[in-house]
Amino acid sequence: MKKILLLGSGELGKEFTIAAKRLGQYVIACDCYAGAPAQQVADEAEVFSMLDGDALEAVVRKHRPDIIVPEIEAIRTERLYDFEQQGIQVVPSARAVNFTMNRKAIRDLAAKELGVKTARYFYAKNYDKLQTAANKIGFPCVIKPLMSSSGHGQSLVKNPDQLHDAWTSAIEGSRGDIQEVIIEEFIRFDSEITLLTVTQKNGSTLFCPPIGHVQEHGDYRESFQPAATTPIQLQKAEEMAAKVTEALTGAGIWGVEFFLKGDEVYFSELSPRPHDTGMVTLANTLNFNEFELHLRAVIGLPIPCIKQMRYGASAVILSPIESEKQPQYRGLEQTCEEDADIRIFGKPTTRLHRRMGVVVVNGPTDADLNAIREKAKRLANYVEVY
Repeated sequence: MKKILLLGSGELGKEFTIAAKRLGQYVIACDCYAGAPAQQVADEAEVFSMLDGDALEAVVRKHRPDIIVPEIEAIRTERLYDFEQQGIQVVPSARAVNFTMNRKAIRDLAAKELGVKTARYFYAKNYDKLQTAANKIGFPCVIKPLMSSSGHGQSLVKNPDQLHDAWTSAIEGSRGDIQEVIIEEFIRFDSEITLLTVTQKNGSTLFCPPIGHVQEHGDYRESFQPAATTPIQLQKAEEMAAKVTEALTGAGIWGVEFFLKGDEVYFSELSPRPHDTGMVTLANTLNFNEFELHLRAVIGLPIPCIKQMRYGASAVILSPIESEKQPQYRGLEQTCEEDADIRIFGKPTTRLHRRMGVVVVNGPTDADLNAIREKAKRLANYVEVY
């Protein structure tokens, strides 16, 4: 049995904790608020700001974990190097977490050091530099905080009049204390995919079938597996994902995002942990879901292969309200009347457009994937958060 310190206890952390408990592991779930989803199923819980390096170190000293698994960006990540030197396994590695939690570090590694194809980009630490960079890139362009997740602070800017609001949104949506943004060329892509990539301690790098997804305001709304790709596109994406994850080092699952345009494949972003779009794997699309794959890679259990078992789709359940009260749900009976699965995350409060749950649907590999997608969205719309 390994003692795992989970840094961040959202819905992804909850599913990871469930996978860990099924294989007899011990989990301490940490978050900045009490009652976070993963804390509801973990062995112990800690509530503190992980941006407080001293508080983080105190929790590590208290529990003496074998493994530290970051699930969020808002962590004093430089401390992870110290923990790693003390013999604690950091997932995937301290280097990987420090690079990928910051868009500047990972983009420069991919584009400048590894030669991976990306959109053109610049950085800006103030509004004047943002204006200069946007004029060089041209419009439309995409503006993001250097540190954020789930689309927070991200804007598609179509003309110069929208720049100031985009700057404000990026700074306010930034996690941590980095006050800098990235300005990217807008790629008029045909589609975008997530390629879940599994690096093992003693085994080859494995790839899940590609996941397609739809985003609104930079945040995931639905995903489906497998996404349509050509052999050339998939080969390029796998080569890029393998190159970047090898450079970052470590074992675990990575959510590697790409834009596809004809035969061209552009590296977009990378998460060193289970990916929100990968919740489609909870529909039993694979022989192991993404959380089980992550857990097995982390603790060193061999993963001989990844198989596509079913086609699947996911659609999120969003909150239309903001309240500090415990949320309630209507429509579960109507959703459950059909062949589908529903996961309510168990978040103790609501915010406008906050993800509160997900509906996952599957079908045989000769089914109409578009029909599965439409079913997932229809069933998710039955559920009302109040």
